[in-house]
Amino acid sequence: MKTKKISRANKKKKSADHQMVAICEANAAGIDIGAQAIYVAVPPDRAPQQPVRCYGTFTVDLISAIGWLKECGIESVAMESTGVYWVGLYQLLSDHGLKVCLVNARHVKNVPGRKSDVSDSQWLQYLHSVGLLRGSYRPPQAICALRSLYRHRQNLLQFGAQHIQHMQAAMEQMNLKLAHVIDDITGLTGMRIIEAILSGERDREQLAKLRDRRVKASQATVAKALQGDWRAEHLFVLEQALSSWKQVQEQIAQCDTELQKLAQQLESKIDLSQAPLAPSTKPNAKSKAKNEPTGPWREEQYRIFGVDLTAVPAINVATVQTLLVEVGPDWSAFKTAAHFSSWLGLCPDNKITGGKVFRRSTRRIAHRVSTALRLAASSLHKSQTLFGQRYRRLRSRLGAPKAITAMAHQLARVLWHLVTYKTPYDESLFARAEEAHSAFKTRQLKNLADSLGFALVPKTSNATV
Repeated sequence: MKTKKISRANKKKKSADHQMVAICEANAAGIDIGAQAIYVAVPPDRAPQQPVRCYGTFTVDLISAIGWLKECGIESVAMESTGVYWVGLYQLLSDHGLKVCLVNARHVKNVPGRKSDVSDSQWLQYLHSVGLLRGSYRPPQAICALRSLYRHRQNLLQFGAQHIQHMQAAMEQMNLKLAHVIDDITGLTGMRIIEAILSGERDREQLAKLRDRRVKASQATVAKALQGDWRAEHLFVLEQALSSWKQVQEQIAQCDTELQKLAQQLESKIDLSQAPLAPSTKPNAKSKAKNEPTGPWREEQYRIFGVDLTAVPAINVATVQTLLVEVGPDWSAFKTAAHFSSWLGLCPDNKITGGKVFRRSTRRIAHRVSTALRLAASSLHKSQTLFGQRYRRLRSRLGAPKAITAMAHQLARVLWHLVTYKTPYDESLFARAEEAHSAFKTRQLKNLADSLGFALVPKTSNATV
């Protein structure tokens, strides 16, 4: 087989064709960020002698890099980084009027064999100049401030859970089975008994009298669980863990106060005096989740979003709070509900090559909003709403994991429509869909009965067996 020779002229022509790519962002730069240095690349015609420069990560170095970008006439910057190294530079670039495109690292993988900080920055600059990069979603600064505090609050909750485990471990080593007879050792009964133990009380009958009347375990059972080995080292650990837990609870209360202040500064989408929030029709609406932020958050969320999102089945104040701090009240960045679901990683990510389907599962991403929606969807297993019926039907056919993901996808689409169009949740829309599904199943049963030579007779109220 003869190989076709390519002349030098054809090689130059193909090289010229490769360079004749439409430039979408002529004033684009690329930045590769590290912990101790950043590499900034501009178009070669802007700095012929040195199109790539290395800067430190101190604030004075970042400001110097921004000054050089402005001297080169740069208006848009693409940057790729992991961790939180990009946050300081992102904020400085935004404050100086530059458009920042923060891209996902998996979308800008360089060609093999040319991996370096310099080539990465140049590759980012080239991809951004020809319009091949899409920036990650980042809410406005006011929402970012809320998000930082709320994520810190979530970390404090994890620290508090660790201190509770330390208290339980200390009591287990003293063979005190308090955690086995009451639901929560940080509740009213648990705190009374633990504080009395640390105050020097050792009589288990006296300790059992501190039991709240709502505890299901009897006083004798509680007294039996409090007979143990009072060792000084374990008591010391118990006291330290209790003190740390109380300190964390104080910090959580301070975070709630600060979150409330920041939320009150957000723009109102609805006037509460003109359209007050209607009482919730959900069962146990007055009950509050244990880790839910304190304050009138349901009213605040209604004022900020302009619609009551807690009216959707399985969606509570904590879930809406996650939506508020992670996405914000303006979802115009997502053109359709499908775009929003894809951003959350809740829709199928099909991989088809040569007409053959290799994969149809969702993308494996860690997203706080999708996690919150999956937790909400998992609570539908006992719900008597139409969403609960649909979840149980999917669970019987697909299994729990896939049913949870499917219902989280459904919740995401519903929430997008409510936030985008500011329309209240209407159960009747889903009721009509369920009626259509019921009619379809009835037709299926009738056709099956006819094929087998039977007649399908509806059940009457006075029918006897």
